[in-house]
Amino acid sequence: MDFAVLGLGDSSYTKFNFVAKKLHRRLLQLGGSALLPVCLGDDQHELGPDAAIDPWLGDLWEKVLKQYPVPHSLAVIPPGVPLPSKFTLQFLQEPPGRSSEEPHVPSPGPQEPPSASQPFLAPMAANQRVTGPAHFQDVRLIEFDITGSGISFSAGDVVLIQPSNSADDVQQFCQALGLDPNQYFVLQPREPGVPCPPELPQPCSVQHLVAHYLDIASVPRRSFFELLACLSPHGLEREKLLEFSSAQGQEELCEYCSRPRRTILEVLCDFPHTAGAIPPEYLLDLVPQIRPRAFSIASSLLVHPTRLQILVAVVRYQTRLKEPRRGLCSSWLASLDPTQGDFCFWEGSGGTGHAERGFVLGLPSFPTSLPALDGVSAASSDPFMTPVPAAGPVSVPLWVRPGGLAFPETPETPVILVGPGTGVAPFRAAIQERVARGWTGNFLFFGCRQRDQDFYWEAEWRELEKRGCLTMVTAFSREQDRKVYVQHRLRELGPLIWKLLDRHGACFYLAGNAKRIPVDVTEALTSIFQEHGGLSAPEAAAYLARLQQTLRFQMETWA
Repeated sequence: MDFAVLGLGDSSYTKFNFVAKKLHRRLLQLGGSALLPVCLGDDQHELGPDAAIDPWLGDLWEKVLKQYPVPHSLAVIPPGVPLPSKFTLQFLQEPPGRSSEEPHVPSPGPQEPPSASQPFLAPMAANQRVTGPAHFQDVRLIEFDITGSGISFSAGDVVLIQPSNSADDVQQFCQALGLDPNQYFVLQPREPGVPCPPELPQPCSVQHLVAHYLDIASVPRRSFFELLACLSPHGLEREKLLEFSSAQGQEELCEYCSRPRRTILEVLCDFPHTAGAIPPEYLLDLVPQIRPRAFSIASSLLVHPTRLQILVAVVRYQTRLKEPRRGLCSSWLASLDPTQGDFCFWEGSGGTGHAERGFVLGLPSFPTSLPALDGVSAASSDPFMTPVPAAGPVSVPLWVRPGGLAFPETPETPVILVGPGTGVAPFRAAIQERVARGWTGNFLFFGCRQRDQDFYWEAEWRELEKRGCLTMVTAFSREQDRKVYVQHRLRELGPLIWKLLDRHGACFYLAGNAKRIPVDVTEALTSIFQEHGGLSAPEAAAYLARLQQTLRFQMETWA
């Protein structure tokens, strides 16, 4: 069998492209013939995975076409001709009944746990900034009410949250493409057997599609420019788009898009003639779907039986572009105010309308011009239209799945938890769970910049220390001339770490940023094994490998 393996990965993770490498080796062992060496695409490369994929694909097609020529009866699609869109949009002349998009996401029944296809609309109970005013980053402790949801979770599990685009971005996108946000359509697949996206109601409004489905705030990939060039009727814009989508134009594309983190919406605004000519049926081919974001659960049901808490660092940073870059989900969550109602109705001679957190959904007999609400600026076309507040909390669609950390079920097994920054979140859930069961042997290593700015849950930790339920070691990196991190504290307490691991069978956990923390902590551990366990360097590496294989050393990291 001839084969070729292409892997897509991220070199900031320890097991970079592990599956692709293993599959390539296994196919060789089974007698397969590799057409090419394994290709390892890397998201961390300045040019993205395409830096490795482009030359590899060229070589692959050359070999494939030489061994398996295209039959003469088949014509090659010429460059610049787009494939047919996956779906067609049939616009409705009249808006449908009011129930088509309400509720925004259906709540599951009591016997059915929430899932990606049927999230639970969780009322937001609290949204509190937990970093000091002088701290560079806004970090939020957010709490959801999960009463009656059927949600169950343990320490180490994660919650997935489906975010939405901002009202301003939705409005700007519709204007750039000449779309009426209040217009409804029915989605139809071109090919039989192709399902419509279950996240979209039928019929669906343009407003709903853009606000809740299309990821217009993401950084576009090269395929976006390829399709956009095919759809462009404007000579100069099409020429530039073709350049960006070519192999030779990847450095320029990186400079224009990837480095400054320019979004799909901003690109479309830079190519106005092309944006205004995009056929609506190509929207789902051109713009990717908004993906849910995963957060470590920071609370235990044994302590908070009807609540789910997360610790969210709001992503905001500056590039050379004028507008700061913002994380879609974290910024959206931070903007929600649990003291405000989730929606508001308008009543007047023109009918009744509904706006969800500033997103006008559009209902029968409802004018397209609206009074201002929650950041939406518009003049009412009906002087008799007045807002009528409606009761109801701010709700967020979410569901739970197992995480990458599994904690011991035996009370006599100590745990060493290393969680710098927001990495401490899953360990708060674990400590709450263990303390509620009366289990001791909890050792927490926490690191942050300054104790008065980003020491999350300080009062809670101190109370547990007083009760003898927790041993806590802190590292405040900016409170002395020499920066001190959690790996330094581990080395300082090397004899204790070795004793817990080697004599008491402790489990070691690490959570945090994938860039440097895993390397620094594993280096500290191997140093401890050598210095306090008397192991050689190879023996220390083997000892660490055994801890990982037996799940006594587990990591949860993110890029």
